[in-house]
Amino acid sequence: MRCVLLGGAGFIGSHLAQGLLDAGHHVRIFDRQGGGAPRGFPGAERIEWQEGDFLIRRDLAQALGGCDAVFHLVSTTLPGTANENPVHDIQTNVIGTLHMLDEALAARVAKIVFVSSGGTVYGVPREIPVAETHPTEPITAYGIGKLTIEKYLGLYRALHGLDYRVLRLANPFGERQNVASGQGAVSTFLYRAQRGEPIEVWGNGTVVRDYVYVGDVADAFVRALSYEGEHRIINIGSGVGHDLNEIVAAIERVTGRPLRPRFLPGRNFDVPANVLDVRLARRELGWQPATDLETGLMRTLQWLRNTSAS
Repeated sequence: MRCVLLGGAGFIGSHLAQGLLDAGHHVRIFDRQGGGAPRGFPGAERIEWQEGDFLIRRDLAQALGGCDAVFHLVSTTLPGTANENPVHDIQTNVIGTLHMLDEALAARVAKIVFVSSGGTVYGVPREIPVAETHPTEPITAYGIGKLTIEKYLGLYRALHGLDYRVLRLANPFGERQNVASGQGAVSTFLYRAQRGEPIEVWGNGTVVRDYVYVGDVADAFVRALSYEGEHRIINIGSGVGHDLNEIVAAIERVTGRPLRPRFLPGRNFDVPANVLDVRLARRELGWQPATDLETGLMRTLQWLRNTSAS
């Protein structure tokens, strides 16, 4: 299939592009102007690159033209900052996506695969692990925006027959994550640990999250492309919870360095625990997380060391 990855030059996109190429698909990446292929991007020479603005419809029309499937990886905000300007979140993420869906209809795209947030759309879990049937009561603008896009995907299917799949991700980590953004506790902690810099932990370290290796995430997206079953929304995570204190201890083991985290006041948008139930993904996609936490940490650490040395 001819696939376009919107926002595909980033962390998840680089791994997904490699997975799609390995599966024999044609890959086009659409990302911000001036971006181009990042250094060390695997398979870059086999990828069709287009630069443009997600909020400009003619750029979207060009990006989607001739493609069978769209992977929507764009997010203009972060979970930790979206509450500061919810209007911006709606204008850029939700309205931008609606324009993209209209262009997808015009281009006769067969399927949309959207990356949603299993860590925010559910809100405070009533039970752990969190299944897809759990109520969705997000407490962040970021989660509300993701859930709104999910609902519009359902509407466009009902009105126009546009096929879609939503993968609700846990907390992905791994090589090529942008540690400068501060998003992704695992990669950020590793980066600071191998540089001998202090680690800052929000709260007392007991917040529990589901950390899933990005290579496993990419595998799930590739499988979702060919999935024709009845389920539209599927959780993707490790199915295992770790609190931040456990993450710090694991990083100490793989780096061989003692860490002295600095604990900061907790954030009011952080739910106390989030672990996803991934049984539906196992059953429907034939997928399961294949990389345990410490293996993923070692791969990420090796990438950080190689990047620092080059």
